[in-house]
Amino acid sequence: MKMHEIDNLSQYYADAPPTIVPLVAKPHFEALTNKQKLYAHHVSRAAFLGTRIVLRQVSPESEAIFDFILALHEAYHGHWPGLQKAAGISDEALQDFLNYATQFLGNTGNYKGFGDSKFIPRCHPETIDALASAVPKAKKFLERSKTSVAAFYATTDQPGKMLLGFPDKGHLSAYYPDSPDITQDEIEAISDFMAEKKLLPENTRLKKTKDGNFQLLIASGLAKPPPEGGDAGPETVFDLDGKLSGKTLELVYGDHIEELAKIALHIKKAGLNAANDRQKQMMDEYAKSFGTGSLNAFKESQKLWVQDIGPMVETNIGFIETYRDPANVRAEWEGLVAMVNKERTQAFQKLVDTAPSMISKLPWSRDFEKDKFQAPDFTSLEVLTFNGSGIPAGINIPNYDDIRQEIGFKNVSLGNVLSAKAPDEKIPFIDPRDLDIYQANRDQAFEVQVGIHELLGHGTGKLLQETEPGKFNFDHSNPPISPVTNKPITTYYKPSQTWSSVFGGFSASYEECRAECVAMALSCDFHILKIFGFGDGSVDMESKAGDVLYTSYLSMARAGVASVEFWDPKSRKWGQAHMQARFSILKTFLDAGEEFATLEYTQDDLSDLSIKLDRGKILTVGRKAVEAYLQQLHVFKCTADYDAGKGLYDEMTHVDEWWAEKVRPEVIRRKTPRKVFVQANTFERDGEVELKEYEATCEGMIRSWADREV
Repeated sequence: MKMHEIDNLSQYYADAPPTIVPLVAKPHFEALTNKQKLYAHHVSRAAFLGTRIVLRQVSPESEAIFDFILALHEAYHGHWPGLQKAAGISDEALQDFLNYATQFLGNTGNYKGFGDSKFIPRCHPETIDALASAVPKAKKFLERSKTSVAAFYATTDQPGKMLLGFPDKGHLSAYYPDSPDITQDEIEAISDFMAEKKLLPENTRLKKTKDGNFQLLIASGLAKPPPEGGDAGPETVFDLDGKLSGKTLELVYGDHIEELAKIALHIKKAGLNAANDRQKQMMDEYAKSFGTGSLNAFKESQKLWVQDIGPMVETNIGFIETYRDPANVRAEWEGLVAMVNKERTQAFQKLVDTAPSMISKLPWSRDFEKDKFQAPDFTSLEVLTFNGSGIPAGINIPNYDDIRQEIGFKNVSLGNVLSAKAPDEKIPFIDPRDLDIYQANRDQAFEVQVGIHELLGHGTGKLLQETEPGKFNFDHSNPPISPVTNKPITTYYKPSQTWSSVFGGFSASYEECRAECVAMALSCDFHILKIFGFGDGSVDMESKAGDVLYTSYLSMARAGVASVEFWDPKSRKWGQAHMQARFSILKTFLDAGEEFATLEYTQDDLSDLSIKLDRGKILTVGRKAVEAYLQQLHVFKCTADYDAGKGLYDEMTHVDEWWAEKVRPEVIRRKTPRKVFVQANTFERDGEVELKEYEATCEGMIRSWADREV
């Protein structure tokens, strides 16, 4: 292996040991009725049956590596010392492999779910060879898929492929399978064509054929479009125009056909145990979508989901988030099943009730806000199942702007994800003098931040648009005055344009930044802190509420420092949307002036680097700086001002020489492993549902996946 072709190969090694935590859900699950348990069980099975879809969306080798790991487990019934002896490998080599397998299963693939960079085993390739030789079935999985042992390791001859991204930029994206020469321009041209045809992209992959034509692979449980035609009508072959004139686009149904047929079956079984007619209709629309590939049907399921208020079992499933597609239009499969935590939900409902008054405190006029705030369902959930490349702390969906504007959205805070901690977790870059207050308040600060981020961050804003030729959702003859320029706006969304279609690949990170800034601004409001149980609403920076606010700002600053781990110095590319956003917010703190925030160190190698933040200036200097940045982010988004938005965000997320060459190496040296969650399984026996939990170890993680039989 030519290690010299990738700088600092060690940054790609799998965590040793990984931080493994259990996703505890049993008490809340056991409180359900049997009908509710059956509903949860079948949606959970449907979620996990999409595992192979996720794997295929990550990398060409991920599915084979998944099968390889589980075949090793099966051959020795999880008795790893027996396999170790048969393979003739050392204790260290076995542990290195188990660490890798755990991180792989925790990310559902061999690229980090949070960071989009490849991770590789610490053990030598001979270890993988020895394990394969000891278990012929495992070896066959690699041979059958033409996956070599080298695929586990660094792509030293093509270092760009250690990151997910556009293929023509040298990166890897499995959303464009077997298409090494497909270009970003071609991908964007196809996206424009699909928008014209009103063909949604979330459940698709795009393939460029050898003759230069294109195939749109549509995820469906059927190999052909339904008799009445698909979402774009009966046609399946289209002549392209513009830059791709002379080429064709063929719609190919049946991507992930086996998985989606099984998923649709479990969704129908869930419908038989639904709590009400709306849930039953929702499951019917899901089944139609997964069976036929119709995203119009999926949108109907999401409309019903938004209107299913306060269910005891909350679920959402499908092709949801587009973070990992470099074009930011194709979505990863994910599935959520969770139980409501009634006590914590009360605080979030109070936040919903006060939302209109809080929105009025944000730095823009009503012209840039929805005509009417649609009060959403906002619940605190205890997660039973979350399948995808990682588990978020909070969710605000659906992502379809028309549904959000016309019907609304839901917010959920994932309580047992927020509270999950590993013992003796290290916290770099916090000044030792702040460590006690930080540790005592970080969970509460994070809950406040997530709540505001999801509800008042993602939940605010109006896209000013020409909804159809000559019709506008704002006064076009007397356009709103931009608070940024103090002049009438000159840009807006044209018919059929969406937020992501205009802002493209950086839209996800930009929107996360906008939502984080809303959280930073409004967490300074002591009335909001009171809603969460901190203080009496009066402004007092020395109170418990002040501690929570201070910790929230410290946490954001620390995340900003740690974020440069996810910036690649070779490609100069950010690999994680949220961390790119947090870096820009840290820069906002540092640029605020009056020594509000500084980075302190005495050593040349920055080995004692820590954050200093002036607690007494949060409400003045800090909030003012955040609101000034937020105002620009918001107005540029609302008015489709791509040029201004791109220029601002490029400037605020630019990593200069000092950050790249001085700070980043220290961040890499002190980085802490990201948590991977061991989740329970449910099993139906004679009409009853049993829950099985697993120990938070490498062996427990692997066994939990083996028992899923996906």
